[in-house]
Amino acid sequence: MKSTFYPANGRGTSDHGWLKANFSFSFAGYHNPDKVHFGALRVLNDDIIAGGTGFGTHPHDNMEIITIPLQGALEHKDSMGNIGVIHAGEVQVMSAGTGVEHSEYNHSKTEPANTLQIWLLPKFRNIAPRYDQRDFKNAFKKNEFTTLVTGDKNVDALWINQDATFSIGEFDAGQTIIYDIKNQGNGAYIFVLEGVVKINDQLLNKKDALGVIDTSSITIDSQANTRLLIIEVPMLQ
Repeated sequence: MKSTFYPANGRGTSDHGWLKANFSFSFAGYHNPDKVHFGALRVLNDDIIAGGTGFGTHPHDNMEIITIPLQGALEHKDSMGNIGVIHAGEVQVMSAGTGVEHSEYNHSKTEPANTLQIWLLPKFRNIAPRYDQRDFKNAFKKNEFTTLVTGDKNVDALWINQDATFSIGEFDAGQTIIYDIKNQGNGAYIFVLEGVVKINDQLLNKKDALGVIDTSSITIDSQANTRLLIIEVPMLQ
């Protein structure tokens, strides 16, 4: 097993007043040649959006876009005719495919929203654009992972155009957690949303991450009450 540590304080940052962003990988004005992507994982932005503000209509193509609100809610509108609100506990996926335009705004006029905006490079290019979202609040079980997103249509989760799996879980302190790689050859990007974990003697605190490759399973020891997001992706060059 090989691993790369991505400390929270090593992320790129941007402060536009209405938007405070942390970039795990090169994005917009932040460029780090050592942090361009982790396999098919191209973007992981940890955004705090002020009340009454957001991203105006803008285009995407040939990218798999996953939105996970951690706090608050976002209003979504796109050129496919989808209009709605996505809350914390829900997940949104969008295959931009041949091209789509969308906007995202904080649903609250006064309270900030904290959202993870994640982009994956697609498995197949120029597919028809598609959109989906799901409420997972009743699916979560303590000390277990819940699959949110997958490229396997046989799994009860949101589908995307990539051989990837997104799993999230809340774990009590003192738990030993085994994560099994779903697709042979995939790597796993382990992102600590809350708490503290140890993986192969590497301690990870809140918003730290560890990229792991060349293994079929990962053992994670929770050092405190912890919430984890694992993004498993093909290790594209």
